[in-house]
Amino acid sequence: MPSKIFDVNTQLAFYGAYHSNKINVMIHMVFVPVLIWTFQVMASSLAVPSFIPEVHYTLNNYLRFDLNFAAIHAGLYIAYYFILEPTAALLYMPQAIISLLTATAYSKGSGHITNAAILHAGSWVAQFLGHGLAEGRAPALFDNLIGATVLAPFFVHLEIMFMLGYKPEMHKRLVNDVGKEIAKIRKAQGDKRRAAAAKSS
Repeated sequence: MPSKIFDVNTQLAFYGAYHSNKINVMIHMVFVPVLIWTFQVMASSLAVPSFIPEVHYTLNNYLRFDLNFAAIHAGLYIAYYFILEPTAALLYMPQAIISLLTATAYSKGSGHITNAAILHAGSWVAQFLGHGLAEGRAPALFDNLIGATVLAPFFVHLEIMFMLGYKPEMHKRLVNDVGKEIAKIRKAQGDKRRAAAAKSS
């Protein structure tokens, strides 16, 4: 997978193989944006190293930009999404910007970091329940922590775009690739079970 880190089909097929259940996908559609936003709230409160220039711009009580860890995090994610699928990344930009600006503004309020932390933890619980009860398998982050956390927002965004008719050929190809990936995973699990059974007999 590292050699195909910038291949959109490979990356989304990997992540999609862990999110084939519709209920689990819906849970992620709700809680992945919440996870990103609450992370940005918490990251906005971290001290920024002195070598990073101070940039602060307050639009109003609800929108604020600071050059901080949340902004750097958002910038890196968006840059990666542009490499994977430029058009979808461009369409994701408004959501990403609003999330960052509102999270940064919210982080300045008293007690808001604690609220974000509670909501962040609850969102993780919801997703683990989605995987355990609906998907019936462990989440992707157990196999690829960085890949799963980076891909999650873009995967959710693309799922919504596909529902709206975005690039049907790409969607069809992705569904096919996800099916192949799931088949490989099930075969590997079956081989492992058979090997364990043969060893214990």
